[in-house]
Amino acid sequence: MLTAAGLTLDDVVNTTVYLQDLNDFAAMNQVYATFFKNAPPARATIQVAGIPRNGKVAISAIAVAPISPRYC
Repeated sequence: MLTAAGLTLDDVVNTTVYLQDLNDFAAMNQVYATFFKNAPPARATIQVAGIPRNGKVAISAIAVAPISPRYC
């Protein structure tokens, strides 16, 4: 979705991570860091009772497109 909008992970400003088990936080954090190397976005992590398709993790992200100088 980011690519289709002309954005990258560097444009992500906030994520919410939903974990089925908070004991998986350290492992998730290691993998998460490989995707957000420069400046990690603000993040909330929440334990949930269930994730679709018996998943262990789901992540919601908000990205912001840079403002074109012609609109400033």
